[in-house]
Formats: sequence, structure tokens, C-alpha cells
Amino acid sequence: MGLITGNTLLIKVKQAEYVSDYQIRLTFSDGLTGTVDLKDEIWGEVFEPLKDINYFKNFTQDRWTIGWDCGADFAPEFLHALTKKQSKKAHTIG
Repeated sequence: MGLITGNTLLIKVKQAEYVSDYQIRLTFSDGLTGTVDLKDEIWGEVFEPLKDINYFKNFTQDRWTIGWDCGADFAPEFLHALTKKQSKKAHTIG
């Protein structure tokens, strides 16, 4: 489980696995699991190296989230919200 500060549960990425293209399957500290597509989130100078799919695949996982050696990372709360949003979209399309 994540850390609780006041009434806020801090979300952490517990597991991350490359799937394909710009998709990573994530499991969070609150139990949410899903595949997130980061293709549309890779913009701005720090994220430029991630446009190379071979570079993108080589993320690392720390105590909180995933990141790359260029200094790019995504906040775990952002990844969590995006995973929920994309999961809902995937279920309503079919």
C-alpha cells in the first residue's frame, strides 16, 4: 500500500513492464493495473530522447515511478490517472 499523508494516499508504481510501441503495463500501490499508452505524452525537451522507441523501452523503475537516464520521468499520480482514463476508453469502445 502507498503512504498516507493526511487524507491523501500517495500512489507508487509497484511494477512496470514494456508491452509494445509506447505502451507500458503498470501496477500501482493501490492495486490498479492497466496498460498506459504514453505516445501522446512525449513532448518537450526532456522527453525528446523517448521518441526513439529503443530508448523508450529502456526505462527504469525507482521507489515511486518509471524514468529514463536522460532525466525524464512521469509522476506516479499522472500515470495512475492516465491508466484509469485509458482503461475506461478501451472498455467503452468495444
